[in-house]
Amino acid sequence: MKNESHRWTLQPGALTLADLRAAWAAHFPIALSPEAAAPIAASAALVKTIVDKGDPAYGINTGFGILAKAHIPNDQLEQLQRNLILSHAVGTGELISDAVVRLILLTKIGSLARGYSGVRPVIIDTLIALYNAGVMPAIPVQGSVGASGDLAPLAHMTLAMIGVGPVRYKGQVMDAAEALAAAGIEPVTLAAKEGLALINGTQVSTALALHGLFMAERLVEAAMVTGALSVDAARGSDAPFDARIHAVRGQPGQIAAAAIYRELVAGSAIRASHLVGDERVQDPYSLRCQPQVMGAVMDLVANASRTLLIEANAVTDNPLLFPDDGAIVSGGNFHAEPVAFAADTLALAIAEIGALSERRIALLIDANLSGLPAFLVREPGLNSGFMIAHVTAAALASENKSLAHPASVDSLPTSANQEDHVSMATFAARRLDQMAHNTSVIVGIELLAAAQGVEFHRPLASSEHLEHVHAQLRARVAAFDADRFFAPDIEAARLMVVKGELSASCKELFAVLHP
Repeated sequence: MKNESHRWTLQPGALTLADLRAAWAAHFPIALSPEAAAPIAASAALVKTIVDKGDPAYGINTGFGILAKAHIPNDQLEQLQRNLILSHAVGTGELISDAVVRLILLTKIGSLARGYSGVRPVIIDTLIALYNAGVMPAIPVQGSVGASGDLAPLAHMTLAMIGVGPVRYKGQVMDAAEALAAAGIEPVTLAAKEGLALINGTQVSTALALHGLFMAERLVEAAMVTGALSVDAARGSDAPFDARIHAVRGQPGQIAAAAIYRELVAGSAIRASHLVGDERVQDPYSLRCQPQVMGAVMDLVANASRTLLIEANAVTDNPLLFPDDGAIVSGGNFHAEPVAFAADTLALAIAEIGALSERRIALLIDANLSGLPAFLVREPGLNSGFMIAHVTAAALASENKSLAHPASVDSLPTSANQEDHVSMATFAARRLDQMAHNTSVIVGIELLAAAQGVEFHRPLASSEHLEHVHAQLRARVAAFDADRFFAPDIEAARLMVVKGELSASCKELFAVLHP
C-alpha cells in the first residue's frame, strides 16, 4: 500500500507483509487505488448480463452447495443473497479481535477489488467505510472448517454490511444498524452473486494465521535474546555460534541465527571471564544447539510468510468471472489447504520456541548444571525462588505439544457430502493465538531467570545488547531477592515479549525475519 497524506492506498493483489503487519498493529484509513475501478465494473457487468439472460449460473441465480440445481427467479435474487447471509451466520465462541478483523476486512477488500468476483463497487466501498470508521463486525471465532470458504465467520462480517447483528464500535458492542447510522454508513442490499462472493474465501483463516505469524516473529526475536542472555547466565560458550560450523551444514536459517547469536553476545565480560580455565567441554543442547533449532524455526516462519502473503492477495471465492471472454468458472480456490499447512508449521515453530526456552529455564534453576544458587535465589529453602515459575513454563510447554498436533490431517465431510474434504484451516490458525500466549509466558519466565542469573556474576557485565535488555526489565521488575507475589513479574516480562521490546534496540539483527 502507498501512504498518501496519512491515508493508505490499497493496490489489489499487491499487499506486502509490511502492509499487513501495519494493519494488524494499528488502525489507519485506507483508500482503493483508482486503477481497480475498471476491473470491478467489468465483473459486475458480467453478472448483470448473466442475470438478464436468465440461464442458470451457480451462485448467481441458483441455490448453493448441493442445492445448486434449484433455479431462482430474478425477482428473488436479492432475497436469496440475504437468506444466504442470515442462514450462514452460525458462528460461536469468543469474538475475533479487532486487530484480526482489520486483516479480514483488508484482505477481503483486496480480493474483491481484483475484479473476478462480480460485486458492484458499492460492496467494496461499504467494506472500506466500515474499516475506516472502525466499525468492526462481531465475528465469532468458531464455526468454519476452512473449505467452501470461511462461510460462517464471513457471514457474520457481512451481517454488519446489511445492518444486522452486533458490531464493535468505539470500544463498545452495539447493534450494527445503530453503529452504521452513527458512522454515516448506509446498509447495503445485496445483489446477485454478492453474498456468495463475500462469504466464500479464506480471509478469516488467513487473517488468523497472519496473526499467528506476526506473533511467531516476535517470539523468535524474544527467545533468541533471552537464549543469548541465558548463555551468559550459565557461563556458557559462544564457540557453538562460530560461523564455520554453520557454513559447512548450509541451512540458511541456521546460518542467519548463528550470526544473530554472535552479535547478541559480542563483547560480554562474563564470557571473557571463563575463556581460560573452564573445565567444561560442552554446554547442554538448549544452549549449544540454539542456532540449529531457532534457525529451523526461522526457516518455517519464512515458508509460512510466503504462503500467507500469496493467500492474503488471492481471489478465493467461487464461482469466478473472467470478463475478457465472458466466462464464469466454478472451482475450489476457497479450499484453505495452503493456509492449514502454513498454520500447522507455525504451530510447530511456536511449540519448539517454547520447548527450548523451558529447557533453558530448567538448566538455570538447577545448581548442578548452572553453577548458580539453587532456584536462582540466595537463600534456597527459606525461599522457593523460581521453582514453581519453572513448573508453569513446563505446564505451558506440555500444553503446546498437544496444540501442535496438525489440524490439516483432519477432515469431516459437510453439506451432505458435497464438501467431502475440508482443510480445518480456521482451527489450525486460531489455535496459534493460545500457543503464542503460552510461549510468551515461557520466554518471559526465561527472561526473568536469565536476568537473575547474570546478576550473580556482577560486577561482570554481559554484552551491550543484553545489558540494555536487562536494564529494560529491571525498570519494570525488581531483582528477585526473596519470595514474593511472582505472577505480576511474569506478566510484566510476558508483555515485553509480545510487544517486541526485547529486540527493539537491535531490530537490524532480525531484518531477515521481515522480508
